[in-house]
Amino acid sequence: MTHLILNPLAGSRFPIFLLAMVCLLLICVGAGDVKAQTRRVPAGTATPSEEPAPGFNEYRGVQLGMVSDEVRKKLGDPKDKGEEQDFWVFSEEETTLIVYDKTHKVITISADFMNTNKAITAKQVFGADIEAKADGSIYKMVRYPKAGYWLSYNRTGGATPLTTITLQKMP
Repeated sequence: MTHLILNPLAGSRFPIFLLAMVCLLLICVGAGDVKAQTRRVPAGTATPSEEPAPGFNEYRGVQLGMVSDEVRKKLGDPKDKGEEQDFWVFSEEETTLIVYDKTHKVITISADFMNTNKAITAKQVFGADIEAKADGSIYKMVRYPKAGYWLSYNRTGGATPLTTITLQKMP
């Protein structure tokens, strides 16, 4: 009679203990490798030592740190008004989201343009053109630690690209 053995180690606890110890060892070795890695700065961003001078620091007169009442005076009544954020629709091609902290100060400004003819250009934002990828998309982000914010420019590819410009206060 032939016996089929599916698990030759069945009934033995030693291999399970050994397997658990090997896994624990690999986890410890892997954790040591993580600590040894250096931080990589994504392409298109500046490191603090080579921080460029901030250029684009407001949108339609709104700056980071302004109080929500000041923002609403500058931009008018938002389409969607809230304690933490307001949303404006200036046209079918331009919208803006302003996010506030607990003290009602602006911490994020995000403007969306649905038509490249009306959109703010990368040159207007960063002072220089940015090379587009093969599909026409563009992305660049720069951190300005001394100024206390980061700025990103993102344009999708395609026939009807969406351009988003975001200013975000750094913690």
